[in-house]
Order: sequence, then structure tokens, then C-alpha cells
Amino acid sequence: MSTGKRLAGLLLLSTALTFPIAGLAQDIGVPPGDDPSTEAAEEEMASQVDPAEEMDEGPDISIPGGAILVTGRRNRDPVRASTQVVTVLSSEDIARTGEGDIAGALGRVTGLSVVGSGRVYVRGLGDRYSLAMLNGLPLPSPEPLSRVVPLDIFPTNVIASSLVQKTYSANFPGEFGGGVINLTTRAIPDESFLKISASAGGDTKTLGRSGITYYGSDIDWLGFDNGNRDIPSNLAAFLASGERISSTPIETQEGVAAQLFPTNLATVTKDGNLPPNFSGSITAGTSFDVGDDAVLGLVATVSLKNSWRNRSVHSQSANSDLSQITDEWQTFITDQKMLFNAMLGIGLDIGDHTIRFTNLYIRDTLKQARLGVGYSVEDEYDLVRQNTGWYERQLMDSQLVGEFDFGPLKLDLRGGYARTDREAPYNLTFNYVKTNLNTPTGGYYVANITNQINNVDPVTSSFDDLKEELWYGGIDASYELLDNLTSTVGYAYSDTTRYSSRREFYLQVQTDPAMVPLGLTSSVLNAVALRRPGDLINGATLAGFNVRLNEVSPFPAFDAALTIHAGYGKLSYLPVDTVTMEAGIRYEDAKQTVALDQSIFNDPVAGSPGTYNANDYFLPSATITWEASDQLQLRFAASKTIARPQFRELVQQTYFDPDNNRQYEGNPFLNDSELLNFEARAEYYISGRNHFSLAGFYKEIDNPIEAVVLAIQGNTYTTFANVPKAELYGAEVEAQYGIPLNGTGFLEYKDFVIYANYTYSQSSIKFDEGDILILADAVSDVDNFFDVGDPMTGQSDHVANLQFGLEDSEETGQYTFLLNYASKRVTRRDFNAPAIIEYPGLTVDFVARQAADFMGVPVELEFEARNIFGRDNLEYQKNGEYRVDNNVFEVGPSFSLGISMEF
Repeated sequence: MSTGKRLAGLLLLSTALTFPIAGLAQDIGVPPGDDPSTEAAEEEMASQVDPAEEMDEGPDISIPGGAILVTGRRNRDPVRASTQVVTVLSSEDIARTGEGDIAGALGRVTGLSVVGSGRVYVRGLGDRYSLAMLNGLPLPSPEPLSRVVPLDIFPTNVIASSLVQKTYSANFPGEFGGGVINLTTRAIPDESFLKISASAGGDTKTLGRSGITYYGSDIDWLGFDNGNRDIPSNLAAFLASGERISSTPIETQEGVAAQLFPTNLATVTKDGNLPPNFSGSITAGTSFDVGDDAVLGLVATVSLKNSWRNRSVHSQSANSDLSQITDEWQTFITDQKMLFNAMLGIGLDIGDHTIRFTNLYIRDTLKQARLGVGYSVEDEYDLVRQNTGWYERQLMDSQLVGEFDFGPLKLDLRGGYARTDREAPYNLTFNYVKTNLNTPTGGYYVANITNQINNVDPVTSSFDDLKEELWYGGIDASYELLDNLTSTVGYAYSDTTRYSSRREFYLQVQTDPAMVPLGLTSSVLNAVALRRPGDLINGATLAGFNVRLNEVSPFPAFDAALTIHAGYGKLSYLPVDTVTMEAGIRYEDAKQTVALDQSIFNDPVAGSPGTYNANDYFLPSATITWEASDQLQLRFAASKTIARPQFRELVQQTYFDPDNNRQYEGNPFLNDSELLNFEARAEYYISGRNHFSLAGFYKEIDNPIEAVVLAIQGNTYTTFANVPKAELYGAEVEAQYGIPLNGTGFLEYKDFVIYANYTYSQSSIKFDEGDILILADAVSDVDNFFDVGDPMTGQSDHVANLQFGLEDSEETGQYTFLLNYASKRVTRRDFNAPAIIEYPGLTVDFVARQAADFMGVPVELEFEARNIFGRDNLEYQKNGEYRVDNNVFEVGPSFSLGISMEF
């Protein structure tokens, strides 16, 4: 019998698993039936509790099935009281990191690392093995290549707490490979407040330096467009016609082409003095009594952040053993990022019942200009590439949560609607080549609009549009069958739909033979696109020269959907006061579809196959928590979970990621991955917040999805494939300790505090000789990309965090050094070539926060120094003495000053 079947059989016998104790947002007391029952005995018991362990309320945490069972336990923090392995960041913990977004704060949690734009990896597993939720409800992602919403778009001022759970419990969705991240928004404030914050700063590679940009519109700095990027009239009429561009009359093609390259969106200019980054926010809240036993609370916030970043990226291509460079590029990039968000939260406490209505709007916009200079070693060509891009990501989320407490019966009702949009209009690419051949045009940079230059991409204009909608509903009911036995059942429904289109057009110009005898006049140069790099190609230039358009993809749009019905049951049993046994099972029935949208054309043709994955799973789980002594606690956990392929990974359509400078293409033949998870942990609580923990974990994964690199028609793409099997094992250690200094003057109320965590993990890919990878266009032997024992993509062997500094026990006052280290990790596998490696290395930050008083108004000052030693971005391939840079650029230190005032 296989390991998986044995585990499933054992866990099915024990039915259900109760969600971990949600925290101290609810009362924790001694339930009836547990002696002592007299007032004197209760006072004696309370007097024995370490005062340092007492907490007023603890962080607000909202999760499905969040009933608490704490028979015979003391009032203590939710991490210790939980029956699962959790980390809880309160608003104070988040503030200590000084991070402006929640992704940065989570990067300090044991075993977590942040990759790219806010993608959080748990224990070295990619974001496909993570689950992000808001108030216990799932979130759709505005990123085409990310299943989890990038967490860097969530500012810390809207988050009351962040819970990270690394062991699976049945009340969460089954897509739980590495862990779940649940964000809880602010609800009912204790008292009315108004807080105004502002900050400014920059990094040494950007602030005051020269950058590149393009005009766009007058209000680009807000992250919104004034209409300049709307679909132009001729293109809109063509799209509505249902025709293919190549079959339309030349007049139609010329009319469309004349609007595809507007001057204000295509002209890259130099900005000689980039301004500082700035951000500002206003947050207000109030609460008031409603009737005799009800409190109504309101929290609203709005903020805007504007930041700039320069990068000079070195990238190369080489032959399979890396001994010969074939292409080399140096690309200068200036990003302007605008983040706007607003939230309105309404909370109602009626006795022991809580209702929260949360509305969240986040808009994240990137304006990017790129100018690259390259050289083709094989052809001896000089190359220039110019790109201008505009990427809008938008999330709108509205949800209603009711948590009702009827004594032994607790009922949770949750429902919500969320929508994400991603639009990328007028992404313009101009490729120029100087062949250096002894021809009349060999000494000129030629924009490839004549379609006569081999291995040089054409001039293109693309329009991307993605919309994803998510409806979610769930009900959870917990009932205390006995004083030491609680049962919970729940049902959850989610329906996700996505529509994505990418219309990318490239130019083909036929020159008028009558103009050739005129020599290389300005008119002839314009006609054949002999121009200096960065000059414009626009409607006026192209008019009258037989301009033709072709569309890059014959299948530019797709529909996708994922519908899940899930039910679960769980039991929590305390046979003795020091042992909690929980077990549960979740059943999920899911249908995932991805199909090309042929309805956009009048003449649909056969294309890439669609995907239809219909699967159901029983996902058992069990945990045992043993309180071996007042200070020592042991945990054991086992479970089965899954990971589904993302929509974007399933569709055979190209996509450019501006963050990492890569082209992607999906694979419609991907299947679900299945995981077995085991964990053992020891936690030693010294006093108060001082504690030490040590854990070991093991995961076995069937059909994990890995990223591989292919060369398709002369271009390099990253795609995805299932490999037969992988395993991951490792250990975690975490320590937190504070020492009162008992000094005088500045040190009078200061504690020296240290937080340290370290995760060691090892992963290996398993396969047999002759095993194959099924790709979108081909079948390949696994050993063309992998060796047995290769690590999984995204997995670092070592991840460590160290925070130390001074904290004031009487008022806001923190002076903290933060060190973060992640060892090398594979990002992609290349065909018959060494893997592509990323090396995050060590970064060192310093954050200082200090309360002050300004004319009787409380003020908080903040200073941040990030990446103090200038750790660069390193992504490369290496084979002995040969090394090829894939995405290497310098990252300078950054500094910022901030101030907030609360009224």
C-alpha cells in the first residue's frame, strides 16, 4: 500500500479538524464544568498566571470556522494557543518592520520569502503553493501569471493583522501546499481617531539621477489615464468587425496602423532629475453605541504612493554549455509606479455577535520606458530596442462576514464578490538593427517593418485586457458536544471566471520601387524605416507606403473558469487538559476550464487544445498538540492537499512580464499536483513574548509544476510542465527575546529585543529513465531539462531573518536593524543547459520610529534605510568557468523620512 493511501486511511477514521484558536479577539476563559468553579479558586488560578503573558485583546483575526476551544488553558497569545502552526503579525509587529506594504512585512516571517512584485513563497515553494485570503475570503489575482494576488499592493495601514498558517486544517481551501496567508482588515476602533501620514525618499540609483520616460497624459502620476490610451477609433471598428487584420483591405490596415503609434506614447525622452518617491494617506475611524448592547464602528482610509526606479539590466544568451555568448544586451529601464487604495469598513458588535462589511479598492499602475543596446555575436549585428508600456492592475472587493456566538453554537456566514482587472494598452516595441554589411543600408539602424531581416523582431503595438470575477459564499457551524469536544461542519462555494485578450500587431511596409532611384533621401529612409533609434514611426510617416498589419497570435483571447464546491467536517477533542487532538476531512469537487475564444472572429480556425480538468478530492488532516509542561508545547501534524495550475499557465498565448523581463507561454496539458505534508514542532515559552521553537517538516509532491525555457521561432519563452515527483524536507528554528535595560535618560524605558528565525530546506525532483514532459508543442524527455535530485524552482536551501534593536515600553519608540538572507534558488530550467539561478543574498535595513508631541498633537516620526550595503539583483547561469547573466542589475540603498499625526 502506498504512503498516500495509508495516510488517507488513517485520517479518514478520525473525521474532522477544528480550525486553530483564532486568537484573543474573543474571550478565553475557563468553561463551565472545569473545577475550580468558585470565585476564590478562579482568583487563585488567575494569580498564578505570569503577568507578562496577559494580553488585553490581542490582534483581530477573522477566519472561517474560527471557533475557539481552550479548556483549562491560560489567557495567552494566539500563536501559543493555536492548535496549528501559525504566525500572527499584529499591527504593532507590522509597524516594527517599517514596511509600507504587507508583502515586505511577511518577508520577515520564519520560512517566508518575497520574490518579484509581492509574490510570497512559503518554505521555498512558489506562489502556486500559497493561498491568500482577506477576512477568510479568497482573493482573485490581477496578475496573469500569479494565482495569488501580489501582496505588495496591500498597504499596511488597512491591515489589522496577518495570520500565516503552515499546517493544513479542513476549513481552508484544499490548495494549500506551503501555507495560507489571511489578512484581516481593520474593523471597530476602540475610540475615534484621524491619522494623516506622509513620507518621501528614494534610492541612490534613481533619486536626482537621469531617467527615461514618455509623456502619456497629464494625470499619469495618479495612476489613471485621461483617455489618451483608449482604444483608437479605427482599431475599435476593426475589432468589432470580427475580421482578421491580414484579410482586410489595405486602406483599413493603413487606417489602423496610423493610430497604433501615437507620438505622446511612443517618444522616449530623457528626464534629467528624477524626483523623490512620495506617499500620503488619511485614515479615520469612529465607533458609537447603537441601542443597549451594540456598537457600530466605521474605518475609512485612502492613500497614494508614487515611486521611481532605475535599472540598468545586463542580459546574455549563449550556447548550451555557455562557452560562447550569442547575444548580449544592456537595457536601461525607468519604472514609475503609482499605488492608490481606498477602504471602507463597517463593523457591528451586538453582544457576542460581530458583523463586518468591508469594501476595498486597490489600483496599482506601472509606467515603464526601456531602451536597450545589444549585439548579435553570430550575425555581427548591432541592435537597439525601445519599449514603452503602461500596466494597470485593479482590485475591487466587497464582502460581508457574520460571526455569531450562541453559547455552545457558533455560526459563521461569509459571502463576497471580487473583481480584478489588468489592462496594458499601447505597449509599443521598436526593434532596430544595424547589419554592418557592405550594403547601401548596412551602416544604418533599420527598424524591421519590411520583414526582410532575419532573427530581428518587428515593430509591434499590443493591447492587453484581463478581467477576473470571483463569487464566494460559505457557512461554518461549530457546536460544543461536550465540555471537551467540539464539532464543526462547513460548506464553501466559489466561482471564478476570467477573460483575457492580447491583440498584438506588427508592421509590414512595402516600398514604392519608383522611390529607389532617388537615393537615400529622407522620404526613402522613412519608407524603408531607416531611422535613428528612438525616432518615431507614426501615421504620417507610414501613409501611402502600402502599410500592412499582421497579428502575432491567430488565437488572441481565451475564457477560463474554476468552480469549486467544498464541504468539510472536523472534531476537536481534549482528552486531558494538556492534549488537544484534532482531525478532519475536506471534500472538494472542482471543474477548471480554459478555452480559446473563437467567437471574436467570423472565421474561427482550429487552434491550440483547451483544458478541462474535473477532479474531486478527499483531503484528510490531523494535528495533536501536547502541552508537556507550563513552558513546553509539542505539535504533530499530517495532511493531504493539492495545487492546481493557474489559468495563465494553461493557455498557449505569449505574455511579457515587465518585472523580470521575460516572455511566457502556457501549456494546456498541465494537471493538478497532490501533496502529502508532515510536521513536528517543539515550542518553549520562557516568559511573556520570549520563546524558542524548533520544527521539522516533510512534503511529497506528485506532478509538481516546474518552469522551463524553450526557444520558439528564434525567441526564448518560459513555459511550464508537470514533472513526475518531488520531495521537500527541512527544519525551522525561531527565537524571540527581550531584555529590559533599566537605564536612565534615553534608556529608561527601553528593552533590547531580538527576533531570529532560520529555515533550512532541501527539495529534489524524482523521475525514472524514459519519463517524459508534455509541453504545449512537443514531448520531451525529462532528462533534457532535469537531473534526478535537482531542486525545485523557487526553493532556497537557506532563508534567515534577524531583527534586533531597542523598543520603548511606554510609548512608540523603535530602533531596529533587520537582516534578511536567502540562498541561491532556481528560477527556470533551460533545455540541455545549466539551470537559471537567482541569488537574493543578504540585505540589511534599519528602521527607526519615535513618538513626539507637536503643539499637543501626537506625532510619529519614521526613518528607513533599506538595502544599506547595496545588494544587487543577480540571476544567471553558470557552468564551471563560464557564466551568463540573465537579469543582473545594481540596486542602490534607499532612504525615506515619514511623519504621521493622529487627532
